[in-house]
Amino acid sequence: MDLTNLFSAEFSATLLRFLTCIIVNWGIIHFLYYRKSHRNDFYFTFMLMTVAIFFLVYFMMGMERGKATMGVGLGLFGIFSIMRYRTDAMPVREMTYLFLIVCLSVVHAMAEDFGELAVVDVLTVGSIILCEIRSKAHATKLIQYDRVELIKPEKREELIADLEARTGLKIIKIDVGGIDFLKDSVVLRVTYDAEAGNDVNNVFTVRKSQWREV
Repeated sequence: MDLTNLFSAEFSATLLRFLTCIIVNWGIIHFLYYRKSHRNDFYFTFMLMTVAIFFLVYFMMGMERGKATMGVGLGLFGIFSIMRYRTDAMPVREMTYLFLIVCLSVVHAMAEDFGELAVVDVLTVGSIILCEIRSKAHATKLIQYDRVELIKPEKREELIADLEARTGLKIIKIDVGGIDFLKDSVVLRVTYDAEAGNDVNNVFTVRKSQWREV
């Protein structure tokens, strides 16, 4: 193998763009996304998606990489629409970050001017930071609850106190879903403060057959 061809100027620039993509996406995932969600499963997914999407787009662009159309990037979203990425329900925040990670990976793979790429990265990261600052650190979780008698409006404070004692969460709001009096259980959607020292994630969800519109 001819190493001079392997590490040509073009390929060296590609590796530099890849390194930049990894650093930028890792910073977004680690310092902005993970700080609130503590979702290791999505951390793993987002990082590997960065690697896969970058090289997939790069090699799909062919030899004349500068002349590739945006159809290459848009085609990826067609692939995701077919896959649906719905092994588990993906919360809106995670879906938004997935979209950002995919977009940035495509941009880094197709970009030619490092100055423009730097501006795009700065504007994207800045926008995320501003949105995260303005957004309240509230997360939601579905809980199958066994004390049906506490769902009455007059016992709401007692319900919140019981759930906080059991989960250790700082609960802000509770919505009542499906009720099963035969099994003495109810499905609750709990909104809690994600920055109050909690690292409870949303890996466990109640089956859809048990959930009713809230």
